[in-house]
Amino acid sequence: MLLDVHDLHVEFHTRDGVARAVNGVSYGVDEGETLAVLGESGSGKSVTAQAIMGILDVPPGRITGGEVIFKGRDLLPLKEEQRRKVRGAEMAMIFQDALSSLNPVLSVGDQLGEMFTVHRGMSKKDARAKAVELMDRVRIPAARERVRQYPHQFSGGMRQRIMIAMALALEPALIIADEPTTALDVTVQAQVMELLAELQREYRMGLILITHDLGVVADVADRIAVMYAGRIVESAPVHDIYKAPAHPYTRGLLDSIPRLDQKGRELYAIKGLPPNLMDIPPGCAFHPRCPMARDVCRTDEPPLYEVTESETDRGSACHFWRECLHG
Repeated sequence: MLLDVHDLHVEFHTRDGVARAVNGVSYGVDEGETLAVLGESGSGKSVTAQAIMGILDVPPGRITGGEVIFKGRDLLPLKEEQRRKVRGAEMAMIFQDALSSLNPVLSVGDQLGEMFTVHRGMSKKDARAKAVELMDRVRIPAARERVRQYPHQFSGGMRQRIMIAMALALEPALIIADEPTTALDVTVQAQVMELLAELQREYRMGLILITHDLGVVADVADRIAVMYAGRIVESAPVHDIYKAPAHPYTRGLLDSIPRLDQKGRELYAIKGLPPNLMDIPPGCAFHPRCPMARDVCRTDEPPLYEVTESETDRGSACHFWRECLHG
């Protein structure tokens, strides 16, 4: 397996208390596989990714347990200098807000070329040529002329393509895309997702796609991991999730997607709000919002049960997953 995250725990120490942002997350990604990590804001998706990349703000963040095995090596004990050699060259990240992620006072060519001067020791001239090549690869028109332009001179969709080009620069084995289409309109979203999927297939990279939108991942993901309150509550192949979710939270997310055959009906929304990570409810963290909740859900935290009725590797952290599966 390319990446194996095992029992990862992350806390944030604040003046108001300790926020348990990630609580025992485990998932894996193989070469050429796309894993979509879903959940509402605050579920721990991005914090998990930052811990994997080694870019977590410490303090206030702190990794309190777990392993991040990448190509057979645990990354967590490595010193910062060693982690820098992994970032960019072996794994890279695409952030959701390209405008704030790119340096506004450097041309996009300089920012793309820096990957090659720092990691590959190339001359500035050769690095500029590689920058043009990358911009062509992600389908930015007139790349040779635009390589000297600054981030604010590009549209949102083009800036996101530059971020993709930067992530691809050194042909890493793994890319983490954190909400890469959030700020884009629907048409541009589809173009960016199609480009990501095409490049992922071409380079045989592992891809972790972080999103809150189940509609975005239907055509690109192989597996889905659904997160809630810092835990994986369901994990399954993408088609199994859409066909029959085995957790009430996943079912709620699916029911929240607008559908053409329900025009004029009120859009479904999961009741209540995600829990305060400083005061996660006992038992199943989802029980205050769950229509299926019973007494055991309020006292006993469910493990990630193996969904034995599935022919594929599938898990659900619900005491009543069978009822949900057939509901």
